[in-house]
Amino acid sequence: MKHFLEENNFTKEEIESVFQQAFKFKRERDQRPSNDLLGQTWGMLFYKNSTRTRVSFEVGVREMGGHPLMLDLSNTQIGRGESIEDTAKVLSRFLDGLIIRTHGHEIIKEFAHHAKIPVVNALTDFLHPCQIYADCMTILEKTGSSENPFSGLQGKKLVFFGDTSCNMANSWILAGALWGMEIWLCGPKEFKPHEEIKNFCDTAGLSSNWNFTTDCIGASKDADILYTDVWVSMGCESEENDRKAKMSPYQVKAQFFEHAKDDALFMHCMPAHPGEEVSDEVLKSPKSILFDQAENRLHIQKAILKELSENKNT
Repeated sequence: MKHFLEENNFTKEEIESVFQQAFKFKRERDQRPSNDLLGQTWGMLFYKNSTRTRVSFEVGVREMGGHPLMLDLSNTQIGRGESIEDTAKVLSRFLDGLIIRTHGHEIIKEFAHHAKIPVVNALTDFLHPCQIYADCMTILEKTGSSENPFSGLQGKKLVFFGDTSCNMANSWILAGALWGMEIWLCGPKEFKPHEEIKNFCDTAGLSSNWNFTTDCIGASKDADILYTDVWVSMGCESEENDRKAKMSPYQVKAQFFEHAKDDALFMHCMPAHPGEEVSDEVLKSPKSILFDQAENRLHIQKAILKELSENKNT
């Protein structure tokens, strides 16, 4: 059974197909609904609240002729102690696929282990692969590169500022290893990447070639993309004051762009907090492409679901 839990779960050929299909979906969005998921029901099990993830998946399934079924802990027995194994086996009897947004990465892996239907990672505390695919689609689109990440992203320099131990930083490390990008992580030493992502890349046979620094100006030099995320992720609210104090020097400012390439872009997976992880000036500048990223979640996720639906037995 084919699942999409990590960026590298697809083969090179499947990744190329997903990106080509995503661009096609975007160009031909007026031709909807399609028949790609006709008659199928895809469950959406969310342990965490969401705006972009929930809406983009619900709309995407409908635009492909399917039916999205929203689930959460409060209206399922898993919230009252039913095991993941039993839940996965039961849902496999009813659904054609399962989209999960949760905390620990081990939760989604256990679902996939017991499920007889495709499982999609809509976010865990370790990785956010759908967001990274959408972001890479946006980079290809905005830089006029090809629609193929293996050729269009090669050599691109992306700098991630702030909490470089978070799921988005981990996913950029993995994306860099997959597509030959130059990944720089810039933040407080206390929040540098954990060994977990290095071990993951090593186990997957991917070269985890990334750089960590506390020097914002040095990291920004010749960058193609300056990227950040919230400083206080869901589940870290008790650390809010400490995190903000330590990460304030890593707010993305207009000054950083003076050292980046002239056509450098600013990206953020949202929700954004002006005046915290990014200045209001940068957020509202023409270099900011946040809403293109958000839109492309819809197109790339449709392509991911189509790929999984067509390869259920591989």
